[in-house]
Amino acid sequence: MVSSIRGTSPTPLGDPEPRESSVEQRAHWEAALGERPDRYGAEASEPARAALVLFRDRKIRDLLELGSGQGRDTVFFAQAGLAVTAADFASAAASTVAVKAEASGVTERVSAVECDVRQPLPFPDRSFDACYAHMLFCMALSESQLHALAAEIWRVLRPAGLCVYTARTTVDPDYGRGVPLGGDLYELDGFVVHYFSHDLVDRIAAGSGSPLFELLDVEEFEEGTLPRRLTRVTMCRTP
Repeated sequence: MVSSIRGTSPTPLGDPEPRESSVEQRAHWEAALGERPDRYGAEASEPARAALVLFRDRKIRDLLELGSGQGRDTVFFAQAGLAVTAADFASAAASTVAVKAEASGVTERVSAVECDVRQPLPFPDRSFDACYAHMLFCMALSESQLHALAAEIWRVLRPAGLCVYTARTTVDPDYGRGVPLGGDLYELDGFVVHYFSHDLVDRIAAGSGSPLFELLDVEEFEEGTLPRRLTRVTMCRTP
């Protein structure tokens, strides 16, 4: 099922690159993630639980998790038997994931690495059966950076590999608040969020030229007490 994100005003492809945030995001996330090990919850997220059902159905074994944060979903996937490469650009995140993996007895199934998705992913071609990213796509990434990231994910996935990601949408209660940076990006309390329209979801899947991914499912859901309004996107790597 593919559902639309209502009330959107899509940003046309080719808009100028967003302005720089007033806060350096890596340092900001280092502080946030290092403050306490369960800042964003100790239990697996609902998107992770939903993704695991799909991963089991597709017999996924090797999973790349981008923006792993403090590892609540990482440990959940590893406990389910998946081999998880958990990547985040904050060293505090990688350290916390490693500690949690050891405490949960899944060290042999978890590899925690520092990785900035604004750069080419440091993994060989066709390394993974699937990629999972909860809230990573809606961080401080311009549309051109999102296209480059999607191309890199396509590269490191095996044929027919899956990419499941979530992002806050333009119907989120926080949309339009804070400092506008252009291209549906806003800085609020030091954090930059890129709010997604349905058109942006389509453009990321299509890439430039031949489609990179086939869109399998796009669903809206809510998370947290605000609550945040998000979309969960499932894509399949085209040959």
